[in-house]
Amino acid sequence: MIALIMAGGSGTRFWPLSRKNKPKQFLRIKGEQSMLQLTVDRLKGCIPLQQVYIVTAAAQVELVKEHLPQLPADNIIIEPFGMNTAPCIGLSLAYLKSRIPADESIVVLPADHVIQNTDAFLESLVQAEKPASEGYLVTFGITPDYPATGYGYIEAGPSISEGILQVARFKEKPDLDTAKGFLRQGNFYWNSGMFFWKLNTIWKAFETHLPNVIQLLEEIMFTWKHQGRTANLTDIYIRMPKTPIDIGIMEKADKRAVIPVNYGWSDVGSWKALADITPTDAEGNSILTRHLNVDAKGNYVVSRKFVSLVGVDNLCVIETDDALLITTKARSEDVKKIVDKLNADHQEDLL
Repeated sequence: MIALIMAGGSGTRFWPLSRKNKPKQFLRIKGEQSMLQLTVDRLKGCIPLQQVYIVTAAAQVELVKEHLPQLPADNIIIEPFGMNTAPCIGLSLAYLKSRIPADESIVVLPADHVIQNTDAFLESLVQAEKPASEGYLVTFGITPDYPATGYGYIEAGPSISEGILQVARFKEKPDLDTAKGFLRQGNFYWNSGMFFWKLNTIWKAFETHLPNVIQLLEEIMFTWKHQGRTANLTDIYIRMPKTPIDIGIMEKADKRAVIPVNYGWSDVGSWKALADITPTDAEGNSILTRHLNVDAKGNYVVSRKFVSLVGVDNLCVIETDDALLITTKARSEDVKKIVDKLNADHQEDLL
């Protein structure tokens, strides 16, 4: 089994802590290890480091080496720049085709997720082997415990075998009433963005559903063959469609399976999401510094200063050396809009 970890994101919803020179996956969000290190460590009971591959943007290669010094250099797959998950995974498949057998199993994981129950996670990878060997593209559906509007959903169909279901369809992020309906129906799961498939199966799916990507990948493989793995791929890669793997492949494929799982998963996609998995005091506050509060509940604060909160609830307050973010938990996903505005205003010192 091969692990492919996608570690090229920018983590804009974690501004101001996440920056271009150190995005979310390289931050120590929980404990003393970075999210990338936690993701790799989680695999140790099933996949040795020599069989772990990291795909990342060229600008982040040195960060990967810094955080994973024991990782073989040839196990870093370099995107010229970030595009989306279909080009990212396609590039990785092209790289792996010359290194692993065509029928090798590949688990694809984002670098910046939290999973509390590692044993259950590893068991789900073993469980995915059977449907993958039967030609299914397998994904992992998180059993929802509240009507989330920040996640896409997977609607499950008939059973394939015990604990493995057919995918009926993928649904984009719903509004609250729709999400409540999904939970009542009982066969909807959060889309985790984690996948499991055989190399030859997913390559054929690209050939069928994204033939334009395959043409570009063939150009890339030709370039690697004649110029080496450090060849400049910019002129080819920029022609890739900015397509997510869900839309480009998973929504179109015929044989799709979902394994419902419940192992304390979070994509930690916002400050609220991080607050939700962080221990709190009796008033529901998580304040990571010396503090004194009056009538303040449900707040999440990151600061090195003494903090006092008076009469405020459900805020996220994040302080760095050069920036201060204050948002309600309910609007924390909109932090990305701040980054967009900073980009538009060319305020590079804050990005």
